[in-house]
Parts: sequence; structure tokens; C-alpha cells
Amino acid sequence: MAKAKSHFVCQNCGSSHSRWAGQCTNCNEWNSLVEESVETSVPGGLKGSVSGVSGGNRIGLVGLKGDIAQVKRWTSGDNEFDRVTGGGLVKGSAVLIGGDPGIGKSTLLLQVSAALASTASAPLRVAYVSGEESVDQVRMRASRLGVDHTAVQLASATSVRDILATFDKRHDDPAAVDVVIIDSIQTLYLDTLDSAPGSVAQVRGSAQELIRLAKKRGFALLIVGHVTKEGTIAGPKVLEHMVDAVLHFEGDRSHHFRLLRSIKNRFGPADEIGVYEMQGAGLAGVANPSALFLADRSQRASGSVVFAGIEGTRPVLVEIQALVSPSPLGTPRRTVVGWDSTRLSMILAVLESRCGVVLANKDVFLNVAGGMRVSEPAADAAVAAALLSSVQDVVLDQSTVVFGEIGLSGEIRPVAQLETRLREASKLGFESAVIPPRKVSKSQKGKQPKMDDHGMMLRELGHVFELVGWIGTKPQG
Repeated sequence: MAKAKSHFVCQNCGSSHSRWAGQCTNCNEWNSLVEESVETSVPGGLKGSVSGVSGGNRIGLVGLKGDIAQVKRWTSGDNEFDRVTGGGLVKGSAVLIGGDPGIGKSTLLLQVSAALASTASAPLRVAYVSGEESVDQVRMRASRLGVDHTAVQLASATSVRDILATFDKRHDDPAAVDVVIIDSIQTLYLDTLDSAPGSVAQVRGSAQELIRLAKKRGFALLIVGHVTKEGTIAGPKVLEHMVDAVLHFEGDRSHHFRLLRSIKNRFGPADEIGVYEMQGAGLAGVANPSALFLADRSQRASGSVVFAGIEGTRPVLVEIQALVSPSPLGTPRRTVVGWDSTRLSMILAVLESRCGVVLANKDVFLNVAGGMRVSEPAADAAVAAALLSSVQDVVLDQSTVVFGEIGLSGEIRPVAQLETRLREASKLGFESAVIPPRKVSKSQKGKQPKMDDHGMMLRELGHVFELVGWIGTKPQG
């Protein structure tokens, strides 16, 4: 009898290794390799030449132009969730939702399931399957959230075979469902695999079977996925390629709001965000997140600048805070919360080399207030302005927003959706804005501020040195 073949799979990144090792050579994670058996039933290939393969059917090829079926969406009534998914759930789609433990994934999905089941126009048949909690535990949460009166069907199961048998019904069957929620994929198992639940093989195989059934029967599938300590979906990246949309539920536990961010979406825009506020009765959508992020802003403090950013299609205004102080250490500290630390190093280098602002002997602390995480390069100018304001202890105008991308030569480059940013700032009562030049002509740089269509005074700055002059910082060194 032939010896069963096995290999070692990293439970963090999913890479395969021929032998066990203490550290994965792909992601450098320690003690993450688990032995799994290799499927021996996989065919080695098709016999015969390409033109002489038997047993297959020729596929039909069509042109790019043709009749397109209208995509049917199911709206939940939760404006933030519908925004992130691109306008609602698509029939037959698979959505993966990840987030840190205790961040509120189960709470969010229970509220969404209740909203879908109680839609005024056409209530949907929703099933919530929990592999982590019992039915009584889910009912307790539903009672606390005030949604226990909705017609959501509950079940506690971990066997994929049982789940498939339950939902493998035609749509016209009275027992069929429209939306299935799995919480979570790491708790499910296939009885045809020897590995433990939560392993790469089990997660991949379970998700594949569930997605196949969702496509076949036309119900929307919502899958909860755990995250690793690095914040990525556990059970590797293969899940992100298999599903139609990937959503991350994130936020700082010390703050009362949460962000639902779209990382991938085949039926809508990526990088869209929905903002929720954690309250005693659950999660409440925030219609105007900019006002929430700026609610506790200090009125008289140096190092504080408001940045007008874009998250997906939504303009969001956040406060960027900087603190620069002399360092008693040989290597000054660089602490960043909510922004890219590598990009901060670049901004510090540009300020020192292009403008003569000495920061190499100072500790630098940068924070995006409210727990928001900013990733777009348009925040460069706001970060530079906050640093310069803190260095010279100059309080900037509280009614001014700043944005623009900074290059290595010190130039401030234009950014996308300028009018959208200004419109949002004007709506919140800001009176002026420091923006990149809208014209390439050098004669336009350094001119007097102009009034835009929204009644805001605009100051166009084309170089970081002009930003230094605007704040009033004198070159040092």
C-alpha cells in the first residue's frame, strides 16, 4: 500500500512546504506550519492531444456587446452597509467580512440580517448560522439590540455537509432562503478532510462549497472571517480571491465609532467606507462622519490641522495632530497612529533637505484624531503643516483645511476630486483652504488667495517652502 503523501501548510499565509520548519520562509511567521495530507484523487492531466481530447464539450464564444441582465440588489435599509456593498447585496454574491475579535462583526451582521428580514417593500428570508455561539446566545444579543421580533431564522452548526443539505433548495421552495450568514468560516469543517477546523484546507474547502451553492441557488452569502495579528483575513488570501467582495470592520476600541471598509467589490467601488457609532443599543450609522471626527477638536492648539480626504466616493474631514519636542535620546522617536510611518519619514526628510527645518534631533508624534486611518497621499501637505505648526508653536487658522501630495523635490502636486473636498469643507463651515496649484503655470504660484464657487478663500501653494512661509516658520540650521 502506497504511503499517504503530506505537506506542511502555513496557517498564516497558506504557503506549502515539503518539510516542517519552525518559521515560514514566505511570511516569517513562527510555529505556523501544520501537516496536511495531499489529495491523491486530483488528476494528473488529460490524455491525448489538445485537438483529440474526448469527453469534453466545446464552449460557446460570444462578443463583448450584447444584452446584459439587470443586476438585482437587495437593500437592507442600513445606509452605511448599503453604501459599502455598492447599493445592496447582489443575488448569488459572496461577501467576506473580517475584523478584530470583539470589534462588533456579529452585532453588525445580526442588525443587517434583521433589517433585511424586515424590509418594508419586500422582506427577505434570512438565515443566520453561528458556529461560535449557541442559539440562546444569539437570541440574547438580538434581545439586547431590540431585533428579536424580526423573522430571522437561527441555527448553530459547524458541519458544512449539514449546512449544504439545509440550504440546497430551489428559490421557489417555501423553505429556501435569500440571504445566508455564516459566523464564522473558521469554525466550519468538511468531514472529507483530516485537518482540524480553522486550518487552511478546511477554510478553503468550506468556503468553496458554500460559494458554489450560493451561485447555484442564487442566495447572497455573508461570511465572517477572523483576522491575524497583522490585521489580514486568517486562512490566507485565497478567500479574498474566491469571494465577490471583501469588507473589513475596523476601529479603535478606545473610541465609540467603527469603520466598515470595502477592500474589494466586484459590484461597486472599492475603498468605500461606512461609519458606525457604537451605542448601548448596538451600532448606529453616522450620516455625517466629518462632524463626528471633528467634534472634540481643540480650538487653540499648535500642531492641529484639518485634512479634507476622500474615502471611496465619500469626502471625510479629519484632524491631524503633530507634536514635535526635543529628544533626549540618541535616536529620536517617531510614533505614528493612523498614518503610514514610512511616508512620515519621507515628509521629515523633505522638510529638512528642501526647507532647512531641522527635525533630526527631535521626537515626532503624529496622530489622526478619532482613530481614523488615512492612507491617501493627499494628506502629505496636512501632515507637513501640522509638523511645522508644532515646531514653531504657531496656532493655525481653525477655519482652514489643507490637502495636497508632496514629492521628493518638495513640490505640492494636485490631487483628485478637489471640488468634492472643498464642497464638504464648505458645508461644515470652513472658510479657507490651502490647496495644490490648479494651473501648471509658474506665474500663478504665490498669488493672492482666490474665492471659489463655494465661498471659500483658496491659497494655492506649489512647493513646501511656500507652506513654510505661510505658517511663518523661519529656515533653521
